[in-house]
Amino acid sequence: VYILSESHQVQPEGVAGELCVAGRGLARGYLNREDETAKRFVPDPFVPGERMYKTGDLVKWTNGGIEYIGRIDQQVKVRGYRIELSEIEVQLAQLSEVQDAAVTAVKDKGGNTAIAAYVTPETADIEALKSALKETLPDYMIPAFWVTLNELPVTANGKVDRKALPEPDIEAGGGEYK
Repeated sequence: VYILSESHQVQPEGVAGELCVAGRGLARGYLNREDETAKRFVPDPFVPGERMYKTGDLVKWTNGGIEYIGRIDQQVKVRGYRIELSEIEVQLAQLSEVQDAAVTAVKDKGGNTAIAAYVTPETADIEALKSALKETLPDYMIPAFWVTLNELPVTANGKVDRKALPEPDIEAGGGEYK
């Protein structure tokens, strides 16, 4: 395993980088997913002619072990399913009632990871949005928590400021899992 910077330089102990895996046991790629295979299975910069797998996990070496920090992308694991939060955002943005949307991962009352959706306008009909999403997404990708806002907070660059999004009302409960 390697812990590498974006430019594929080995990170020293205590410095975060992407966890990469290489060697004889490495798979050839994803079945029938050539685009994803090309993105994740790249040439190994340390062994000519070999490949390495970029996991998307942000980690660092600590006292001889590896400490997991989080994901580099917006992928989360919810109830055993790996989910790209941006996929849910794309589906929400396609709904005529939604002007803007953001999706994050939060911890529910039991401490489990759940999905929270933030949508504008504040008058959005959440039940209608859930029904519309169920037509294009599996149940495990339907957000458990919903927050409607007049507008989403943005950074100076005009991107959604995810740190400034209000916490959803966890105590009100989320969706029922099937």
